[in-house]
Formats: sequence, structure tokens, C-alpha cells
Amino acid sequence: MLGCALLALIGALFLGLWVAARSEKPPAPRALPTPTLQVPEAPKGKYGFAGSRATDKMPLTLGEVFGDKKFGRSGRAYVMTVRRKEKTCTDGVSGAKIQKALKAGRCTQLIRASFADAKGTIIGTVGVANLTTSAHAKKVTSAGGGAQRTDYLKPLPGKDDATKHLGGAGDAYAGGWAYGHYAVLLWFQFKDGHKPTKAEQKLLYQAAADIADKTVFPALEHRSLTGRRT
Repeated sequence: MLGCALLALIGALFLGLWVAARSEKPPAPRALPTPTLQVPEAPKGKYGFAGSRATDKMPLTLGEVFGDKKFGRSGRAYVMTVRRKEKTCTDGVSGAKIQKALKAGRCTQLIRASFADAKGTIIGTVGVANLTTSAHAKKVTSAGGGAQRTDYLKPLPGKDDATKHLGGAGDAYAGGWAYGHYAVLLWFQFKDGHKPTKAEQKLLYQAAADIADKTVFPALEHRSLTGRRT
């Protein structure tokens, strides 16, 4: 009888615990903090971080700017044949005014790459110079401008059948744009070096714009938003 009473007591105890456990409400779920992405606020101005080297400190790389060997735009295809980083900025340009402007802007980098269209008839070189400020970049792109340009980016010949003719005898389109503290410099021509008509000048400019829009500007736009490489 004593054993039976003991078993009944243990059973009642476990039943009470089980009922208590069943009636106990589960703890309310805790709300986890929402993760936030810390994006630095870009400096004011058209070019954000890329407006000055003070806010865009990372050096350019060839892979960042000239990473794709083949690409196209609006049905027009292009191929990159050679790329190079100059030891000094003045090694990649010709003309006293542009060399002076690069030195005044404390240029730290000049990278170049050459391209040809699908037919190999339009060839050209694109260069990017890293200056201190936007004002210095504008001075570099405007140096020696005019109908007879005497200051320009040196063409970079490749070893292929098309771009090996860069810089040979004939006429070429030379110029450039400033994007923040970068000077984007151009040399474009026809493979045979003939003097382009007005309609053909537009073709040269179109090729230069196509190539820059698929190579240089995406990299620089990323820097303007983040101050970092792609």
C-alpha cells in the first residue's frame, strides 16, 4: 500500500508539471535588428568622390579601366589589342603644353589602351591621366587645342594587323574629356591614315565615344559614387 501511494504521488507530480508546461505561454520572439549598409555620403558636386584625388585616393589599374578585350555597343563591335601603364605621365603624351599641364596637376598615372573596330578600319588609343583636381584635368584636356592640335596623347601601336598602323603617316582625331580629376585623352584614325571627310570624322568620334563608354566611364562613374575601384 505504501508503494502504491508513492507511485500515485510521483504520478500526480509529473501530471502537474506536464499541465504546467502545457499552460505556459512560449516566450515572445525577439525582433532582430535590421542590418544597415554603411554607404559614405558622396561629396557635393557633379563628380562626387571623383571630383578630387583627396576623396578618390585608390590608384587606377589596367584591369579596372581596360578589363574587357572584346565588347560592343549598338551593334558596333570593338577589340582591345594592347594596354600599358606608363612609367611617368609625360611618357604617354606629345607636346610641351600638355606635359606642363600634367606636371602642374601632379599627375601620378597615365594608362593607355588601343582598339580596333570589327573591320579593322578604325583604330585608336584611349588614355586616362590621374590628376589632383578637376581643374587640373580640364587644363590637360584643353592643352594645345585648336584646328592644328600640337599637344596630344601618343598613339600606342599593337602587334596586330590593324593597330600596328597607329601613329603612322596620315591624319588623326585627337582630343579628350575631363571627368572629375581624370583626363580622358584620345587618338583615333583610319588604318590607312587618309584624311577623314566630315562624315568620317563623325565615325571616328563615334568609335571613341563607344569605347570610352564601355571601358573608362563605367569605372570612373563607380569611383564617383564610392571613391573605390569596381
